[in-house]
Amino acid sequence: MDNNIIEVWSDNLESSFSEIRKLVQTYNYVTMDTEFPGVVAKPLGNFTSHSTYAYQQLRCNVDLLKVIQVGITFSDCYGNCPARNTYQFNFHFDIDKEMYAKDSLKLLVEAQLNFDKHRLQGIEVEEFGNLLITSGLILSKNVTWLSFHSSYDFAYLMKIVTCNPLPATENEFFMFMNILFPNFYDVKYLLRGSKYLKRGLQEIAEDLGLKRVGVQHQAGSDALLTRDVFFKVKEIFYTKEDITRHAVKLYGIECRADEEKVMVCDLSL
Repeated sequence: MDNNIIEVWSDNLESSFSEIRKLVQTYNYVTMDTEFPGVVAKPLGNFTSHSTYAYQQLRCNVDLLKVIQVGITFSDCYGNCPARNTYQFNFHFDIDKEMYAKDSLKLLVEAQLNFDKHRLQGIEVEEFGNLLITSGLILSKNVTWLSFHSSYDFAYLMKIVTCNPLPATENEFFMFMNILFPNFYDVKYLLRGSKYLKRGLQEIAEDLGLKRVGVQHQAGSDALLTRDVFFKVKEIFYTKEDITRHAVKLYGIECRADEEKVMVCDLSL
């Protein structure tokens, strides 16, 4: 692992959050990525919009599955960052007991995740959630979160913090987002209307001349690259337009006037 990315397991969780509580006071642009076990379920019902279907699928899967990694990178509003800037949190995950999509697990194994260590030394989500609540990272308008195509990422953090299943509708989900993450940007949303919209993070970064630090499909490395892509996109596309007009919006999911509640998931994917 690159020296800029700090590996966090159960034995250094509290000391890492002690550092984070100090960092966020100066470096309050927080870029986040998660790694999770894929998609194993789909919602059953009739849907009037793609957004509603997408949210209900997200809801089914996040409620069923466990997060594997969370990566968090710190910078200021100009993209400057401290020497120790990225934390990769590794959660308890037992592949012999937990549910996962085979293709997603294969991707994570190829990305060199150590699932034996996740089973033996992984962080308990309850402990992480308690420390996150008191860290200064959430529930604060002074912190700006950055992410890429991040509805699942935020959903997993929401589940961890609330210790509850996800809200039943998109509107309720965004209500909780407004409380927990009052300021955020989804880079995928910022790229609507550009040639990059249908491209993945790695392809966009390469086209913009940005180099990855660490291993693709590890949360710390992906968070770092998302940070770099955000500030480059801001520099290229938002020199004249006010970027704040595109804050607190997620690509693919939106608030709706006509909400639909779906409580049944199909595991036959």
